[in-house]
Amino acid sequence: MELSPLILAIIGLVLAAWAAGAAVMMIRASKKTRRTKALQTSLKRMQRMMDMAPAIPMLVRVDGRIEAPERLARWLGLEAMPNYLSELAAEDEDAGHQGLSDAQVKTLSEKVRLTQKSAAPFQIAITPPGSGRSLALQGALADPQVSPGGAALVWVFDFTESQDELSLMRQAASQAESDFAALVGLIEAAPVPMWFRGRDMRLQLVNQAYVDAVDAEDAAAVIEGQIELLEAEDGKSPAQQARGVFEALEQKERVTTATLHGERRTLRVSNQPLGKEGVTGYAIDIEEQQQVLREFRAFREAQREMLDQLSVGVAQFNDAEELTFANQPFRRLFELPDGAVRENIRFDRFLSEAREKGLTPEVRDFPEWRREHAAWFDSADMQEEAWPLAGGVHLRIVAQPLPDGGIVLVAEDQTESLALSATRDTLLRTRTATLDSLFEALAIFAPDGSVQLWNRSFAGTWGLSSEFLDTHPSADALLEAIGKNLSKPSETRRIGAVVRAATLDRTEKEGRVQLSDGRSLRFAGVPLPDGNGLLTVLDITDSQKAEQALRERAVALEEADAVKARFLANMSYEFRTPLTTIGGYAELLKSGAAGEIGDGAGEYVDSILTAVARLTEQVENVLDLSQSEAGLLPITKEDADLLTFLTKLVRERETAIIKAQLGLDLKGKRGRKVEIDARQLGRAVGNLLDNAINGTPPDGHILIEILKSDPEGEWRTSFVISDNGAGMASDELERALDGGRSTEDGDNEKRTGLGIPLARQLIAAHGGLLEITSEEGVGTTAVIHLP
Repeated sequence: MELSPLILAIIGLVLAAWAAGAAVMMIRASKKTRRTKALQTSLKRMQRMMDMAPAIPMLVRVDGRIEAPERLARWLGLEAMPNYLSELAAEDEDAGHQGLSDAQVKTLSEKVRLTQKSAAPFQIAITPPGSGRSLALQGALADPQVSPGGAALVWVFDFTESQDELSLMRQAASQAESDFAALVGLIEAAPVPMWFRGRDMRLQLVNQAYVDAVDAEDAAAVIEGQIELLEAEDGKSPAQQARGVFEALEQKERVTTATLHGERRTLRVSNQPLGKEGVTGYAIDIEEQQQVLREFRAFREAQREMLDQLSVGVAQFNDAEELTFANQPFRRLFELPDGAVRENIRFDRFLSEAREKGLTPEVRDFPEWRREHAAWFDSADMQEEAWPLAGGVHLRIVAQPLPDGGIVLVAEDQTESLALSATRDTLLRTRTATLDSLFEALAIFAPDGSVQLWNRSFAGTWGLSSEFLDTHPSADALLEAIGKNLSKPSETRRIGAVVRAATLDRTEKEGRVQLSDGRSLRFAGVPLPDGNGLLTVLDITDSQKAEQALRERAVALEEADAVKARFLANMSYEFRTPLTTIGGYAELLKSGAAGEIGDGAGEYVDSILTAVARLTEQVENVLDLSQSEAGLLPITKEDADLLTFLTKLVRERETAIIKAQLGLDLKGKRGRKVEIDARQLGRAVGNLLDNAINGTPPDGHILIEILKSDPEGEWRTSFVISDNGAGMASDELERALDGGRSTEDGDNEKRTGLGIPLARQLIAAHGGLLEITSEEGVGTTAVIHLP
């Protein structure tokens, strides 16, 4: 039987569809198989995790049936987990560790039943009979996904180790309480104030001695009121000081004062940290000891201070022949080092070192001499010797025995007293020579007014005779003799007042008098430390004449300045008026107002106008320079943009720059504000720019650059004008700065004019500075600084 092509096609399609369906079924089955394997692996993992977890779950259903791992049975001492909660009880409680007791099962059942009814969680702790294991049970209503019938889920924890530790802690706490009670009894019975502070440094325990010391009712009142026994020191309260001990974990003792029983006492306070629990402390009254120590120290210090004030050297040696004290004269006399007293050098060493310094007499057998003097410690009598030393020094040595076996060694330097009389004569002669060599005239008056001493110039200055001063006249007699030489004899009262102020009032005073011969004298009285008064006299005639000459010169200068100002005012008019007239008539001629003029005459007129403009500019420069030097140039400052200001000056000279075939660069940024008089500063900068244009050959270059400001510099704004022209030598630059001739070329003299000096004056009038440097063949650079 032959099949038609249509039937064959249909059969092929059915087979293809069947094959595709089979493939889809196989893929889905493979995915379900992998999912099942993954789920089984996850369940095994979760089961393993549950087995290793520190807590074991137990599900208790409403009918009392339980579900739990076998591990819980081992914790309870059972061979296998029972089916019901009531079967957790041991069948025979005397059989050892086999489940829970009836009471424990009953308690657990009640807790579970209450949770199943009210969903209230519970926590209980049990220890199975005959077991050392402690279990904690935490129960709650199970999630519906775990058990939808209202079952309770109980988690069982093993806290045996925590329970053991807790037991040990209870025992330690009991022992600590016992020890603390004994310590409290000891502290309470202590005769000195004692206290204990907790971690917060508050008083928690004080003994009865503390309560009595602060005059409180009882310990409870002290703790409640936090009554401190001690006072704050260096801005720190007793609690803060205890805090420092607690943090450093180091015992600290100090001596302080406090009020005990209404009296001020000295206490030795000790603070001892007690680990992390707090700080304990006690205070011992050492007032009696401190009083004795203070008295002894005060006596010793007073004695040593008194000995330091003596002019003789005093040293003390103890019974061990060691140096314990030496006053300053003794240390200075025997050149003892600073550490000699601290080192307690022995007496024999002291003698040996003194011999090396040449401070002992020269003897033939020094060791024997030293032994003889060491025997002073065994003698009960005072010893006295004279020690003649090299260089003419003479010492008197006295050794005074002390009751404790030591000695006091007294050394007196008698060298000065022996040479005092000779020195006195030398000093008197030196004083007389010194006074006679002074330029001023001097006289010393005693408190009674008599003249005690004078120098050679005193008699000549006042016109007195030496024989008169040799009589040591009184102040009245001296003033009477001086009055004869004064232009006004009544002025002697002023001299007498100065002498009286120096001798009696002990104050300084001065004055001036005029002598009849025209001399001017200035005198002053100075009190001297010995009660006398010093009168100094100085001839100021020459200085008076010089002062008068200076005054006359100052008046002349003021008159010259006034004449100069009037001259400038007149010349400003006299110069400008003829120039204006000449320029006006020349312009009329050029315009043809007087008739037509020829080409030759026109050139002459143009030359006249050019010369008038040049002369007008020079006149303006001269007048402005003169006014600037006289300080009369008016300056009106306004804020201006520096780049715009410089650009305007360059634009005004654009034709001259192009005609001279020069290049010019202007560099800078807008926004740099300066306070200037645009007209006057424009003339100064214009003159510098004109000089640069005139002094630069064709194809040369001119640079104008605004410099960056330096915040730490002296000047706020600076800019440079430089060219690469011919430049000038140092002497030419110096003459240019003065407006003189700079160079000479044959018979033609080239002058810079007054442009540079005027520019410098105008910049200075703005409070600025002009710096010009030039090098021949290289060019010229001008730097303008503005404030």
